[in-house]
Amino acid sequence: MPTFSIERTAPLAPDEAWRRLTQWPRHADAVPLTRVRVLTPDPTREGTRFVARSGVGPFTVDDVMEVTVWRPPADGEPGLCRLEKRGRVVLGWAEIEVGPGPGGRSRVVWREELRVRFLPRAFDGVLEHTARAMFGRAANHLLRRS
Repeated sequence: MPTFSIERTAPLAPDEAWRRLTQWPRHADAVPLTRVRVLTPDPTREGTRFVARSGVGPFTVDDVMEVTVWRPPADGEPGLCRLEKRGRVVLGWAEIEVGPGPGGRSRVVWREELRVRFLPRAFDGVLEHTARAMFGRAANHLLRRS
């Protein structure tokens, strides 16, 4: 079960970086062959659930997530969103932390523990490398686009 983190700085105020990273449907634009559907009413808060469906045709995987910590950045303190993966195939958790960075920028740390049921541990390295690249590109995309 690989655990990894990526860090980014963005020329955005922390509240704007937070907004861009936590608008769940926007993640579909950042991850190829993925659709995101929010299952609970707005606004996002603890208990919000959504599903990211990735794949083509019959070869799809649902990543069902629930927000278990929702603390937006405020008063110079970093914000933290924790997602628990509750699907049948994709398991683990993700955390998105957004706070003040150098020179008025935002500092983003995305941490993730990712498990894929039935995938042997021998594939952990490949899974980590692939996930790190995919989530890094997604973070870049989300932070660049308003």
